[in-house]
Amino acid sequence: MKLAVVGGGSTYTPELIDGFARLRDTLPIEELVLVDPAADRLDLVGGLARRIFARQGHPGRIVTTSDVDAGVADADAVLLQLRVGGQAARNQDETWPLECGCIGQETTGAGGLAKALRTVPVVLDIAERVRRANPDAWIIDFTNPVGIVTRALLQAGHKAVGLCNVAIGFQRKFARLLDVTPGEIHLDHVGLNHLTWELGVRLGGPEGENVLPRLIAEHGDAIADDLHMPRQIVDRLGVVPSYYLRYFYAHDEVVRELGTKPSRAAEVAAMEKELLAMYGDPALDEKPALLAKRGGAFYSEAAVDLAASLLGGAGSPHQVVNTYNKGTLPFLPDDAVIEVQARVDGTGATPLAVPELDPLYAGLIANVTAYEDLALEAALRGGRDRVFKALLAHPLIGQFEYAEALTDKLIAHNREHLAWA
Repeated sequence: MKLAVVGGGSTYTPELIDGFARLRDTLPIEELVLVDPAADRLDLVGGLARRIFARQGHPGRIVTTSDVDAGVADADAVLLQLRVGGQAARNQDETWPLECGCIGQETTGAGGLAKALRTVPVVLDIAERVRRANPDAWIIDFTNPVGIVTRALLQAGHKAVGLCNVAIGFQRKFARLLDVTPGEIHLDHVGLNHLTWELGVRLGGPEGENVLPRLIAEHGDAIADDLHMPRQIVDRLGVVPSYYLRYFYAHDEVVRELGTKPSRAAEVAAMEKELLAMYGDPALDEKPALLAKRGGAFYSEAAVDLAASLLGGAGSPHQVVNTYNKGTLPFLPDDAVIEVQARVDGTGATPLAVPELDPLYAGLIANVTAYEDLALEAALRGGRDRVFKALLAHPLIGQFEYAEALTDKLIAHNREHLAWA
C-alpha cells in the first residue's frame, strides 16, 4: 500500500507519522511519500518521520519529494493538509477582519473565505494530477475550510472524503469522562464542518443508550470550560456545540478578546520555529510533547481509520466525515457537503440517518450552507462581486457596509494568490 501526504512538510506531520507507526496493523503502509515545495522543512520532517518509523519497528519506506506528480503516482490514497500562503497568510486572515469589528479566524467569516479563495484552485489542480496518475486513488482532505474544499473536489468528480478532528476529539473526551473506551462512544454529530452539535452520545453504537443528559448533568462544568462557553449555554441547549459555535454565540465577546492578544497564527509560527529546531535533532525519534499544543489532536487516529476503511482494511464501519448530503438533512440540497456520521467502506461514505433538527440548528446550517455555495462560486470563478455576495451572506457579517469594506481588504491582502485580482 502506498500513501502520499501533500503538505508533508507541515509540523503536523510527525503526529500523522506516529499514528501510522502505532496503527500499522490497521493500515499496513509499504511506502509513504511526503510531498512539499518547502525543501528545508521537508528534509527536517522527513528525517524525523524515518526515525519514528525505525523506533517503532515499522518496515515501511518513507520518501520525500517536491514533485507532486511523482509523489502521487501509484498512490492508493492521497492526504491533503496544505496551507496556501503559510502562517503569514493565516495571520492576515485573523487580523484584518478585526479592523471592521468582525471575527478574525482562519476558517470562519471573512478570514475563512479568504482561505477558501486561496485554497480551492490549488487543491483542484493537485486533485487533477492525482486523477491522471491514478484515477482509483482516494483523496482525503484535511485542508481547511474542509467543507468547501471537499465540495469542490466532489463537484469536480474526484473520489474524495473530508476529515476534521473535532468529532474524534469529543469522542475521546467523552470516553474519558465516562471511563469507557473510545470505540464504545458513538456521537450523534450533525452539521457542517466547524458548525456542528453533538445531539447525542450513545454507548455501543447508533442504537445505543443516549448518555448525553448524564454527561451534561455530571460534567457540564468541564465541558463548558473546554468550549470557553458558560455552563448555562450547554444546560439550556441540552446538546454540546463545537467550540467553533462560540464565534456565533459570543461574537462580540470574541472580537474584543482577539483585539487584546497576538493572533493564533503568530503563536503557531513561534511554535513551529521551535518544533522545526527539534525535528533537526538526529537524536529525536518520537513526536515531541510540544506538538500537542500545535493543534490537530487525534488527527492521526482519524486519518488512519478513514484510510483503512476506504482501502478495504480494518477501519471502523461508522465515522464522522464530510460528504454529500444526499437527502440526510432534507432542508439542504443533495450536493451540499455536511459533517455527520457515515458508513465508510471501499465505495466511499454514506451518511447515516439523523433526527429531525430543531430550527435553532437547522436555520444556522441552512444560512451557512448558502454562504458556502457563494464562497465556492467565488473560489471557482473569481470576481469582486462574488466575493462581496459571499461575505454579505455570511451570518457573522450580513451588513452591506461591512461586506464592502471586507471585500476590499480581502482582495488587497490576497492579491498574489488570486489569479483574477
